[in-house]
Amino acid sequence: MPTPVVVLDYDMAWPDRFAQIASSLRLLLGGAVCEIDHVGSTAVPGLAAKPIIDIDVTLPLEDIASACERMVCAGYEARGNRYDDGMWAFSRKVMPACRVYLCQPGNETHHKRLAFRERLRGDDALSAAYAVLKRQLSRQFPLDGDSYTAAKRGFIEAAIGPTPFICHP
Repeated sequence: MPTPVVVLDYDMAWPDRFAQIASSLRLLLGGAVCEIDHVGSTAVPGLAAKPIIDIDVTLPLEDIASACERMVCAGYEARGNRYDDGMWAFSRKVMPACRVYLCQPGNETHHKRLAFRERLRGDDALSAAYAVLKRQLSRQFPLDGDSYTAAKRGFIEAAIGPTPFICHP
């Protein structure tokens, strides 16, 4: 059965939920973790969002396979490298619900997510327009999360413009 696409008003508890999940991920994945970033709409104060915390975890490529195993053992559902972009996806539906993406430093998708988050945080009009789009798409695709996500792509690409590929040592 498909999961409904539900967009809610901003919840001030989302940053705390991110911090809680990030702490558990640091314990689970250990010293290999380079960064843990709160991405997605729940990372933007005031923005309507699906009540799912999106998290990018960067770690060296050689540690991703063992991190994937640890995620599965901890109860996360492995969703694979769905878009062949070097982002290994995991989901957890128990509260607080989250999606965790493992990637190596310098990953282009990760940098685009951070760029979009920062644009939304810094531009109230852009954030408001994105909220309107998200609500409209949630009504258009109430049971189709993939189509909902795909329909946002043009807005996101226009908002971030060309982003340089940044490689961290």
